[in-house]
Amino acid sequence: MFERFTKAARAVVKGAVDHAERGGATVVTQEHLLLALLDGEGTRAADALRTLCPPERRPSLVAALTDARRRAGLSRADEEALADLGIDVGAIVARVEETHGTGALAGDRKDSGRRSGRRSFSREAKTVLEKSLRVALARKDREIGDEHILLALTTTGGVVAEVLADHGVTYASVDTAVSGAATP
Repeated sequence: MFERFTKAARAVVKGAVDHAERGGATVVTQEHLLLALLDGEGTRAADALRTLCPPERRPSLVAALTDARRRAGLSRADEEALADLGIDVGAIVARVEETHGTGALAGDRKDSGRRSGRRSFSREAKTVLEKSLRVALARKDREIGDEHILLALTTTGGVVAEVLADHGVTYASVDTAVSGAATP
């Protein structure tokens, strides 16, 4: 599949690995893919993101991702489902952080037991990459570009898709933005 990735899409994958390494994460996640997309310049996804989520709104997007990570990656739907069962996620997070420190539930602590120098991709991140192929095929594109990764991120559900939607980045808005953009 990776042989179909454009230079921009490969840069996103490499950038995601870099974000994971810098953050001390043991695996590359959807969040790392999004952060790498946000780093892009002069690509179809970068142009779409610049239009839909201008640079001055990005700190809010990154803060929302950080907040979700503090809650062990639970989406609002997850929190609401737990609240229906009488479980207050905010109270649990506060109690755990009181005992173990801020970010204790983030799950991004270094794991000294890693077997190789390569970061593996989480199941959800792999799903995004696989879905990017399906998106490209559905759009009748021959290659998988960074815009396909962005489109896939908007459809996979979970925290990253939720945060993107909260910032006006949905499948429909990205599709419109990249369809009107010229191929670099």
